[in-house]
Amino acid sequence: MSDSLKPFFLSLFPQSDANAKDNWDELERHYNQNRRFYHTLEHITALIRQLETVPSFDDPQAIWFAAFYHDVIYDTTASDNEEQSARRAEERLQEAGIPEETIARCVQHILATKKHEQSDSNDTNLFTDADLAILGSDPETYRRYAEAIRKEYFIYPDDLYNPGRIAVLKHLLGNGTIYKTEFFRNKLEQQARFNLEWELQQLSA
Repeated sequence: MSDSLKPFFLSLFPQSDANAKDNWDELERHYNQNRRFYHTLEHITALIRQLETVPSFDDPQAIWFAAFYHDVIYDTTASDNEEQSARRAEERLQEAGIPEETIARCVQHILATKKHEQSDSNDTNLFTDADLAILGSDPETYRRYAEAIRKEYFIYPDDLYNPGRIAVLKHLLGNGTIYKTEFFRNKLEQQARFNLEWELQQLSA
């Protein structure tokens, strides 16, 4: 899996950047942590595949950097994972001499994954929709996703985990639409609602 991601990641950096490989090694260490079951390099691969189906972006480089860095810091006991991930991306991209405008957009995309709210930026909306594409997957893939998320929160007993997860599902279902862009609504909205309702029933039983 990482064999196909690595060359793409390295191609985003200037050829003169001597730290690009170290940056990849850092990402790989984080995404391969043994407490991760969903937020892994497999998730990054799936996200990039979804993003590759989008016809165009205003700043593709910012999108790709955000895809790689948006979950680089992930701790289920912390509430600032997105902020920490955004800071790590900002540091590494500044070191590489990436244009500040692109860095700012990358940071914006990453921070938007905290609440997945509507943004003034269409690129951000497309990015956060792609990040939630798993919700609209086939039922078996969704079941494995739900199980993987539960494993990541293994330190919490069911009487703590279930109410929190139920609140998340109800929030998503209570929005006018799960996806903010017409592109992803047309592809995934109906199946995503089916999947979320299924998980809600499982947790409420």
